[in-house]
Amino acid sequence: MRVYVPATVAMLRGLVENNELLAVNETAFALTPALRESYASGDTEELEYAAMLEASRASLRLLAAELAGDEKALPRRAVVSADIENVRLRPDLDFAVVKLLGPVPMKRVAAVHLDTEEAQDAVRAAAEVIDAADLGDLDAEFTLGSAEDHELAWYAPQELPFLLELL
Repeated sequence: MRVYVPATVAMLRGLVENNELLAVNETAFALTPALRESYASGDTEELEYAAMLEASRASLRLLAAELAGDEKALPRRAVVSADIENVRLRPDLDFAVVKLLGPVPMKRVAAVHLDTEEAQDAVRAAAEVIDAADLGDLDAEFTLGSAEDHELAWYAPQELPFLLELL
């Protein structure tokens, strides 16, 4: 199953250093049967994109905590796409949520998705209001939308060490 693991730049550095990624609370997102059923239409590619967007929003939550504790943290959403067989569905949390049953080894990583430098200001602002947006604040939701208007760039796994060097 293709899973989308929310991450931060610091977590990507850990992936390169340790050759595996530890997902926060073992949480990832995927095209699950519940997600498929929740959409009236859409092909597999569109529904996988929806799962990746959920992971990018979860990345904002991780960034909010990281930015609060480290002024030098880079405000960029990150999502790691990986092919993992051993996952457990979590429809009690949300339609696309899955629980990973261990770390994600680098050899299972299909791609890394990361915000570009141009998105940093919008992402920082969105990370500051993500909780308010979750609680229905319309201004916060608008700020979140400004960050989500930026598409994540795609990188092959072998590009990750070089990309991180350039940041």
